[in-house]
Amino acid sequence: MDDTGWVSAPGAADEVVSDLFRSDYRRLVGLASLLVGDRHTAGDVVQDAFAGLYRRWAALRDPEAAVAYLNRAVVNASRNEMRRGRSAVARQLRLVPVSESLVSAEGAAIAHEESDLLWQAICALPRRQRQVVVMRYYLDASEAEIAASLGISRGSVKKAASRALATLGAALEGIG
Repeated sequence: MDDTGWVSAPGAADEVVSDLFRSDYRRLVGLASLLVGDRHTAGDVVQDAFAGLYRRWAALRDPEAAVAYLNRAVVNASRNEMRRGRSAVARQLRLVPVSESLVSAEGAAIAHEESDLLWQAICALPRRQRQVVVMRYYLDASEAEIAASLGISRGSVKKAASRALATLGAALEGIG
């Protein structure tokens, strides 16, 4: 630890963590926003995850697993935030970012409206179902990984996913 209280990471950690921050920050804030429902809190969660990665860089067994470490850190910290009840009402982030390559203003408006509807439907899901859907389809986590992260059985994961998809399907019927 130096005079400023920062722990220096050995070797290329500065560069690698900086590169990871540039490439994954927005995605991780999106993930945390979906879980906690508040972009400001999500940003704090993600910054803490990166700080933790940097501090623990020397202890990381496989530097190639840094992204997986960040994913787990963000999901776990988001769950802790939800437990504390610090989730805000404002939900600003879209689950699927609108592509910047859309050809027309009309196409952009339609895509934005569909994204809003999907976001609203996901936010309306019960907390457990929302967690499962986000982890499964946003993080591409397996049932076993979701079950371990949430501390529930694989059967509960399947049940929550099935109910969530049925609810989303009904809510989004007719778009697209």
